[in-house]
Amino acid sequence: MPNPTSVSEVVAVTPRRPVRRNRFTAYLFVAPAAIYLLVLMAYPLFEGLRLSFTDTNLLNPRGGEYVGTENYSELFSDPAFWRTLRITLIYTIVSVVGAIGVGLLAALGMNRLTGRSRLLRGLVIIPWAAPMIPVALISAWIFDNQYGVLNWFVTKVGISDGYVQWLDNEHTALPSILAVTIWRVFPFSAVILLAALQGVSADLYEAARIDGTSRMNVFKHITLPAIRPTLGVLTLFVTIWSLRRFDLIWVLTEGGPLGSTNTLVIDLYKTAFRNSHLGLGSAIGVVGFAISTSVTAVYFLLAARRARATGANA
Repeated sequence: MPNPTSVSEVVAVTPRRPVRRNRFTAYLFVAPAAIYLLVLMAYPLFEGLRLSFTDTNLLNPRGGEYVGTENYSELFSDPAFWRTLRITLIYTIVSVVGAIGVGLLAALGMNRLTGRSRLLRGLVIIPWAAPMIPVALISAWIFDNQYGVLNWFVTKVGISDGYVQWLDNEHTALPSILAVTIWRVFPFSAVILLAALQGVSADLYEAARIDGTSRMNVFKHITLPAIRPTLGVLTLFVTIWSLRRFDLIWVLTEGGPLGSTNTLVIDLYKTAFRNSHLGLGSAIGVVGFAISTSVTAVYFLLAARRARATGANA
């Protein structure tokens, strides 16, 4: 039989795969994750959605009466909720852009390391590997009004004449928390992007060097397209983590001062467990879940559109 010379001939001579068997194997591999999601994720989600339509409180956690959309009406008519939502979006956008931007710069730098200097790559991951609570406590000491090393530094170099109340001032609290967040998350971004950079063919860079292509064009036309899928997944992960971050903000400010760092997760905790309004707190949780789901849906829609475009151009 002659060798196939076109795609149609290759398809014609290729034996058909046992589709049903492959499909069963796929379901088998997916089953553990599906069971986990159903048991540990779907039920709490359903229960939270149910509670959001009741007036349940901590004194009567199982016996709340159905109140319809009253909790959502109270939530959306409260200006404080919209301020909390705005702070959440600012915190999420700045932390995602900062962590991935700094991580990309660090990854580009580490990708150029050679010899023993590559050992520096292991040191970068230390902030990410450290537990969040100790990181938050150390950060609280750094930002301390009287004994913090940051105030010592700014007064020594003449940036400030007196001590700055970093975490007790509504204008500096959120930027301080964002700085700690970016410092904590950028190593993870750097390591992931470094792995993507090392997958780019060196022949492309060599061809660009021979053609005399500028570094900016090399990054724009070779590096960026190669790491774009990794950047997409990384952006999705960091966005969801930022929307859900509680421990760092709670240890440093508990949402204060004057609500300047009060994100949705912090507001949910205060409403549900400090003010005992489980129903209203569940409504806040449902709003946060809707935002996270929307972000994920947008990512997959963009990824599917790009996949179709790539397939059409192939």
